[in-house]
Amino acid sequence: MTIDVLNQRGQTERMTAQTTDESKAAAYQAIDAGGDKAVRIAKEILANPEPGYREHKTAKVAASEFRRLGIPLQEGLAITGMKGILDTGRPGPTVAVIGELDSHIVNGHPHADPATNAAHACGHHTQIGMLVATAAALQTPGIMKNLSGRIALIAVPAEEYIEIEYRNELRRKGKIEFLVGKSEFIKLGAFDDVDMAIMTHTDNQEPNAKFNVGGTFNGMIAKLIRYTGLSAHAGSEPHLGVNALNAATLALSAIHAQRETFREQDFIRVHPIITRGGGAVSAIPDDVRIETFIRGRTIEAVQSAGKKVDRALKAGAWAMGASVSITSIPGFLPLQNDTNMQALHTENATRLLGEGSVAQRGHETGSSDMGDLSNIMPIAHPFVAAASGKSHGVDYLVEDYDLAVLTSAKAMAATVIDLLSNGAARAHEIKNDYKAPLTRQEYLATVRGFASEETFDGDLT
Repeated sequence: MTIDVLNQRGQTERMTAQTTDESKAAAYQAIDAGGDKAVRIAKEILANPEPGYREHKTAKVAASEFRRLGIPLQEGLAITGMKGILDTGRPGPTVAVIGELDSHIVNGHPHADPATNAAHACGHHTQIGMLVATAAALQTPGIMKNLSGRIALIAVPAEEYIEIEYRNELRRKGKIEFLVGKSEFIKLGAFDDVDMAIMTHTDNQEPNAKFNVGGTFNGMIAKLIRYTGLSAHAGSEPHLGVNALNAATLALSAIHAQRETFREQDFIRVHPIITRGGGAVSAIPDDVRIETFIRGRTIEAVQSAGKKVDRALKAGAWAMGASVSITSIPGFLPLQNDTNMQALHTENATRLLGEGSVAQRGHETGSSDMGDLSNIMPIAHPFVAAASGKSHGVDYLVEDYDLAVLTSAKAMAATVIDLLSNGAARAHEIKNDYKAPLTRQEYLATVRGFASEETFDGDLT
């Protein structure tokens, strides 16, 4: 290769880098210019929290902003979700930028809905602000003409795995199949034309790091448990009843006795709650209900722990002569970030905030339906350290909205620009290098395989 050719290539690379840097600078300027609007959107959603598959007001806010930006939009996906597309008009992969619509339910949170106790105690309200800011920035004149491929702007419902009985009823009525939004989006084919995805979540403030990247999450399955006994007068004739609450209590003790059998490397978490303990204190409880999650680092670990939990549940029924119905419902698959996408986001966040501002995340024992997505495509799921308090707690508050909404949007917009610049070379490279653990059909078969319903009759008297 001649020196002239080398010089020409170097000049081309410098021109491409300059164009990319100019595009990022224009995106940053647009995000700053619209910053007040993006933060207001986040705070409006904070003031109107809604749990999953009920986010009608939140969806209306997001859809209104997409229309204001002139973005073609599909609405009503998985009840409240939506998907907009920015198309460069040139061939290339599709990169999704994702925001979550739903809140948690936290009684006593300062921003809780007084009627429903719904509250944004996990920071999802900032994600819609980020999504709108990122969408507006990428439409800045001059940016799209330097990109190839498409950007999917996706607002998904129901990431928080709560209100299981309500969602299970939606499932029984055929309104949804899966209790979390991204799984439902996958089933509906809403990710079929998406090649990779990025989403930023809030996290607790730290002295130095402003972003945490990488890491893995536990997978999870959920169980609905119903103990059925025989009612009788609790004072005068308890011997004629079968106490479903005692059966449940024994089962919970048996689950606790299993904990020493869980391997440390599997990061098993089992945390049941009793949602119904009986009807009246004067009657032997004959209808007791439990919800629980079973989390683990791998699918196999979750399945193994699930078998032990089922044995414990049946043991409680057997001991008291009660009946137990166990409904197992798909939850989340384990999450793993794509190292190449993570590296791009880290580079952009570091340029924005300086060396030492991005820390590497380890394994998380919580779960997310981004884990499901990570099993069929490369994803990046960074965390922005902008909140205080305990996640899902009454004291969880986003403290730094500029960091949470605007800087996060800048880092994601810059990452999209890197992916789709220069003929979408980086996106093509990441897409080709990624070895998906599952195809879409394999994913659906896997999660559907977690679903089961079983009734164990402990010989009711």
